[in-house]
Amino acid sequence: MGRRILPFVTAVLLSVIILFTPQSGVPDSPPGTDKVVHVALFALLAATGCWARLPRWPLLGGLVGYAALSEVLQWLITPLGRGGDVVDGLVDVLGVGLGWVVARRVVSGSRSR
Repeated sequence: MGRRILPFVTAVLLSVIILFTPQSGVPDSPPGTDKVVHVALFALLAATGCWARLPRWPLLGGLVGYAALSEVLQWLITPLGRGGDVVDGLVDVLGVGLGWVVARRVVSGSRSR
């Protein structure tokens, strides 16, 4: 794993900042932007985890669990001013799948060269 884990660790830290920043610290944006951010964030987590060669099922299961847990925590921690959203959780899972597929194609394509 070595240095290949650093992008994944960075993505995890970034996700904590993005998902748990209080509502007052989140800039206004057009409707639906949050869904794009959720897909991109969880795709990044899956892709960098794949790049780090983390075991597939623990990585994917962990990311799906993280998606669910993050929404529950956003709902429970009311001082954040944010609410948990089932749709955000589903979009997170979509991002995990998308990130995994893209990363696998890039990794397998680079091996065939």
